[in-house]
Formats: sequence, structure tokens, C-alpha cells
Amino acid sequence: MTAKFIIYIVVTILVVWSLESVNINQIFKKNRYYQARVFYFFLAASLIYLVTNFFWDLFTSIKII
Repeated sequence: MTAKFIIYIVVTILVVWSLESVNINQIFKKNRYYQARVFYFFLAASLIYLVTNFFWDLFTSIKII
């Protein structure tokens, strides 16, 4: 389980770093700052989960881990 935790940490850093380049506030209506932040959080959590599980399944299927 330690290897998957390390993958989660690395992917979390990469996802948050990459999402910083997107201006989500322009997508939402004016004065909807909190809704944009909640959307950003759920988007980041979903991407972190999906990318981590993709790499975990990839590594276990080719017997790296």
C-alpha cells in the first residue's frame, strides 16, 4: 500500500499544478466564487483518483509493483 500512497502524492502535486493554469472563474457566473472552488476541488479529486488508479493498474498488470 505504500507504493500506491506515493503515487497518490505525486499525482496530487501534478494535478493541482496543472489545474492552476485553468481559470475556472471565467466559466462560472459572476460572484460565484465558492461554487467555482467546490467545482475545482471535486475536479481535482476526481482526476487524482482516476490517474492514480490508472497508473496503479498499469504497474500491477505489467508486474512492476
